[in-house]
Amino acid sequence: MQLPRRSATGTREIGAALAAGEAVAAVFVARGASAEPEVAALLARVRDAGASVHVTGAGVLRRFGRGEGLPSVVAVLGPSPRAGLDEVLARAGAVWLLAGLAYATNAGFAIRTAEVAGAAGVVIDAAFGAAGRRTALRASMRADRVMPVLWLPAPDVALAAHRVGLRVVALEESGATAPWAADLTHPSLFVVGNERRGIAPELLARCDEVVRVPAAGFIPSYNVQAAVAAVAAERLRQLGA
Repeated sequence: MQLPRRSATGTREIGAALAAGEAVAAVFVARGASAEPEVAALLARVRDAGASVHVTGAGVLRRFGRGEGLPSVVAVLGPSPRAGLDEVLARAGAVWLLAGLAYATNAGFAIRTAEVAGAAGVVIDAAFGAAGRRTALRASMRADRVMPVLWLPAPDVALAAHRVGLRVVALEESGATAPWAADLTHPSLFVVGNERRGIAPELLARCDEVVRVPAAGFIPSYNVQAAVAAVAAERLRQLGA
C-alpha cells in the first residue's frame, strides 16, 4: 500500500526522520532561514538524501506546519515526487489519469484534490502548452512539489497500469455503478476524461470498470474536480482513513 505523505516540522524532527531512514520528499524553508547554521546543516543533509529544497513564504509554511507559531522549515516525508511512471504505478496506491481535459485550471484543481486524498501520482494527457501546464500546476497549489505529476499519452499509461496488475477504473456518465457500490480499495488507475466529451472511446474500452457519480440536478455533469473528489473521498472511506 502507498505510504502516506506527512509533515515533519523543525530541524530536530526532520533530523530525526533522516536519522531513522525515512524518505523525505521535499523540504520547505523560510526565506533567509537557510543562513542559520542549524538550518543550513539540515538542508545539506536533505540535499545529500536527494530531496528538493524550496524557499518559500510564511503562508506555505503555516499551511504545512503543525503546532503553535510559524516554523522556519517543514519537510514532507514520503516517496519522491520526481518518480517516473513505472515507479509511481509500483507504489500500489491510487494513480489518477486526466485524459483530454480542455481547461488547465480544471486539471490543476483535480491534481490538488488527488494529492489531498493521498494519490501516488497524477498523469495528464492534454493539449496544454507550456503556459497551460504552468497554469495547471499553479491551480494545484504546486502539488507537484510533493507528488509526481507526469505528462504522458493516456493509452500508454493504461497499458502500463495493466502490465503491473492495476485495475483501470473510469469515471464516466456512461457508468452504471455508483462509487460506494464499487470496491475502490485496490491499487488502481482512475481515469477522468474531457469536460464535455468524456473519455475517448478507445481509452474507455481499456478500462476494467466504469463508475458514475449520481447526479440529480439540471446541469448535466459535475466539474471534473468534484467528480474526482467524490470518488477519492469514497475510496478513503472504504480504506478506513
